[in-house]
Amino acid sequence: QVQVVDSGGGLVRTGGSLKLSCEVFGTNFICNVVAWYRQVAGGQRELVAKITGDYTNYADSVKGRFAISRDDARKMAFLQMNNLKPEDTATYYCEANVWTAVTGSRDYWGQGTQVTVSS
Repeated sequence: QVQVVDSGGGLVRTGGSLKLSCEVFGTNFICNVVAWYRQVAGGQRELVAKITGDYTNYADSVKGRFAISRDDARKMAFLQMNNLKPEDTATYYCEANVWTAVTGSRDYWGQGTQVTVSS
């Protein structure tokens, strides 16, 4: 059984910072890839950042402002968001690609955490 929980959203002014957290709960699993997505109501779910063991990838719109990291010992990943802009306002979701002996490799999603950036 695997569960992903994301947290850390909130209300921040333009230019401010937030740090989102993603924790993967379960037993006997390997987390291969962690990614952060965001979605505005009625819009497409957009890939924001992704991290594997040896590379990171960012959407052009957040490059230089956001940083993804992971702490495998704590089974956690993070998204540090700096210089936030109103257009960053969205629900942010953590996605973890997780392998287990029972299910093989599949994606698990956090419940979403709301980030609101005021003008």
